[in-house]
Amino acid sequence: MSMFGKSDDVEQEMQKVENEAISSIIDKSMTVRGEISFKGKARIDGVITGNIEGEHLILSETGKVIGDVSVSSLNCYGSLEGNVTANILTARKDCSIHGKLIAESLTVEPGASIEGEIKAASKEAKTVQTKGATAKPITSGSKK
Repeated sequence: MSMFGKSDDVEQEMQKVENEAISSIIDKSMTVRGEISFKGKARIDGVITGNIEGEHLILSETGKVIGDVSVSSLNCYGSLEGNVTANILTARKDCSIHGKLIAESLTVEPGASIEGEIKAASKEAKTVQTKGATAKPITSGSKK
């Protein structure tokens, strides 16, 4: 039952993000080197070399990020080389992500290219998985 509540929360959160106005844009003629930190909703059409931290990020078809991204939500149409931590991560059909992904809610459209380790689960599920993983080696060890 709590699982359904969780997906409703994600749906509502995604709807809120969709309706929010974009507060900052890195134009496709721009190349930025360095750390970026932002509030609200930002769209990257250009190239960023450096880590990004913020709320809602849209990486457009022309956008490219080389660095780690830590955001509430990432809507990825472009290319990203680095690790991503997001509550909500949507990999659109022509996007390319190369790195480790950690997301509570992950949507991958057919045609999206993802290379790397993926951890997609709610906080509750992560703890349960960890317990299960550590319990197995202990039992097999005691049998010997």
